[in-house]
Amino acid sequence: MRVIKNFLFVSVVFSFAILTLTVVQAEAKAINLTYSTFFPPTHIQAKLAVEWGDEIEKRTHGKVKFSHFAGGALLKGPQIWDGVLKGISDVGMSVLAYTRGRFPSSETIDLPMGYPSAIAATQIYNDFYNKYKFKEFDDVEVMYLFAHGPGILHTQKPVHNLEDLKGLKIRSTGTSAAVTKALGAVPVSMPQGATYEALQKGVVEATWVPVEALKGWKQGEVVKYTIECQSVGYSQGFFVAMNKKKWKSLPEDVQKVIKEVSEEWILKTAKAWDQSDEGGREFCRSLGNEFIQLSDQESQRWVEAVQPVFEDYIKAAEKKGLPGREYVDFIKSEVERHRGM
Repeated sequence: MRVIKNFLFVSVVFSFAILTLTVVQAEAKAINLTYSTFFPPTHIQAKLAVEWGDEIEKRTHGKVKFSHFAGGALLKGPQIWDGVLKGISDVGMSVLAYTRGRFPSSETIDLPMGYPSAIAATQIYNDFYNKYKFKEFDDVEVMYLFAHGPGILHTQKPVHNLEDLKGLKIRSTGTSAAVTKALGAVPVSMPQGATYEALQKGVVEATWVPVEALKGWKQGEVVKYTIECQSVGYSQGFFVAMNKKKWKSLPEDVQKVIKEVSEEWILKTAKAWDQSDEGGREFCRSLGNEFIQLSDQESQRWVEAVQPVFEDYIKAAEKKGLPGREYVDFIKSEVERHRGM
């Protein structure tokens, strides 16, 4: 009897040891990837980045794990593209406008097209990329692309017409700086993270952002008015990309899962932007901020005023050998199609 008991005890210990060894080996074989974004951890897009990684970990049964660095903890927004190229971060999410001139084809998205929603802008951006397959992304593996809702003007004083914009200092990034100039105002370039303090201290008097930023970045606390100028509403293209060498090192089954999850996250991300825009409006209403609607006549004046921005882009693109006018015409037609949906 004692021999049997000893045998059973040894068997249990051996089985436990094997199980422990198996778990340790599985953990040792896990693929650990770093993911950087400039969005603060509380922002919905930072949360979606974490959820994207969690979903991949779930579908690969723990084979892939992510370490997230939000709020520029590892790389600031303008550094993320180069950081991914150099392998400082395996995956990065940032806005293309932070590395101006690096993405001449994608910059078409940033033009004041009058986007009706983030869903429309995101779908148009992905259709645009799939149609033309820009070489500017060849050095990375694109996970997915997306765009925010209509970028419109938010000010510290009321604006009802172009005359009210004259000399106004507006925080502008990328193409929105050209839009600011075309409307007669003064562009001041700075990253999103510096805008709250700049508005608070009077360094700038207004900013171009989607309404979600009024809550997501708390900027509704330092502006008083939102100008409903959707007729010149721009969007900005964002990328989620992986270091090319790291991508090629991943097993095919892992690559397949990442591609599947990324495809799902395109619409998920766009919907979150639109929901965030509504949240931004509610936040501003709770603060007593005012929403100013431009008249149809005034709205048309703004549309006409920004036309040189399109022509300047087309000329610059064509100098680089890109079909700038074809790009613009394609996106304009897609915007009109989405408006009618």
